[in-house]
Amino acid sequence: MGDVDIDYNIVFPEACITEKYWQGSKEPVVILLGWAGCKDKHLSKYSSIYNEQGCITIRYTAPLKTVFISESFGYKELSTIAHKLLELLYDYEVENNPIFFHVFSNGGFMLYRYMAELLCSHGRFSTLKVVGTVVDSAPGSQNVRGALRAITASLGPNINVVLLYVLLALFACMVFLLRIVLYSVTKYIHKNHYDALRDSPSPWPQLYLYSRADRVIRHRDVELMVKAVREKGVPVDSFDFGTPAHVSLFRDFPEEYSRRCLDFLASCMQNAAGAQKKRQRLSVPN
Repeated sequence: MGDVDIDYNIVFPEACITEKYWQGSKEPVVILLGWAGCKDKHLSKYSSIYNEQGCITIRYTAPLKTVFISESFGYKELSTIAHKLLELLYDYEVENNPIFFHVFSNGGFMLYRYMAELLCSHGRFSTLKVVGTVVDSAPGSQNVRGALRAITASLGPNINVVLLYVLLALFACMVFLLRIVLYSVTKYIHKNHYDALRDSPSPWPQLYLYSRADRVIRHRDVELMVKAVREKGVPVDSFDFGTPAHVSLFRDFPEEYSRRCLDFLASCMQNAAGAQKKRQRLSVPN
């Protein structure tokens, strides 16, 4: 699948912790997809929520250039990365475990879009058992101002000011031209992440966590996505934390955030187990 290398981290919990929480059942594999510019030390704090519950976690953040440049120009480098991440499940022999996603901002959501498409259409990956997805501070749609704020935060405070403004101007022109002015035509060649998963949402349960104070992702974009997914018949829930800044929900409300994620995971696992038992009963000959 090309020459793209992926820098990921995988954590296996101690056997005693896994047994405590999952009691002989296969523990979930939680795939965490970081926001653009996310450092692994930050993403590891989220993976700890699940490791402490006996889950396997895989952490990955897509490079800035793939999120802000390749994807904007319609070059599907993220699709190659998505394929490689799903292949890891077979490499580590956990392809029969329940799969759970935790996705952050548009950077993670763009990559999740391709993973969801592969899981629904690819012959090998379509057998993987996805039980649910948590989406944190995403998705946003055609928000140039929010995108500029995101790239500014991703580049960090040490970049030369003149270079920063040149990059922002070029990026703004590119996004405005390709993703707004010409999008009515270019969407037939490369649909953006928001429209792709609004029109064909992944079929497993989803939880959207967001804040109306977010200055990068507009809360109405998240709410419209939730409404569209629900209208497609997909189980979906959402919660507005109200005051936190972009991808700061866990930082501001660590206990409530963790509780909501773990309660949702437990619900997804119960639903999946119930569906499996129902299939087994139906398959038993009379």
